[in-house]
Amino acid sequence: MPRCTTEAMNLHLAEIARVVAPGAHAVLLLDQAGWHMTRKLVIPPNITLLPLPARSPELNPVENLWQFIRENWLGNRIFASYEAILDHCCDAWNKLIDQPWRIMSIGLRAWTHEF
Repeated sequence: MPRCTTEAMNLHLAEIARVVAPGAHAVLLLDQAGWHMTRKLVIPPNITLLPLPARSPELNPVENLWQFIRENWLGNRIFASYEAILDHCCDAWNKLIDQPWRIMSIGLRAWTHEF
C-alpha cells in the first residue's frame, strides 16, 4: 500500500482474517497509530486487536527491524521516483527475510529472559 490509511488497514485485516486457520483466532499486536485505532475499522470476528501502550517502541520488536532496514539499506539516499523507493524497499525487505537469524537477534529482548 502506498499510504497508511483506514482503508489500507481494513484491507490488511481482511487479508489476515482470510489466512487464519478455520476455528483459530488471531491476536494482532499493534501500535496506536491513528489508522490502527479508528472506530472506522472493520475488525473481522476471527481477529482481536491488542494495542501496545503509547510511546513504547521497546515493546514492539518490529520497530527495531524498521530501524535496521533504514540504517543499512534505505537511509541517506535520494530516490529518483516513487517506483525507485518501492524497488529499494522491496529489495531491503527481501535482503532481511533472507537472514532469519538476523531477524531473531534484532527482535530478541534480553530483559524478557531475566525473570
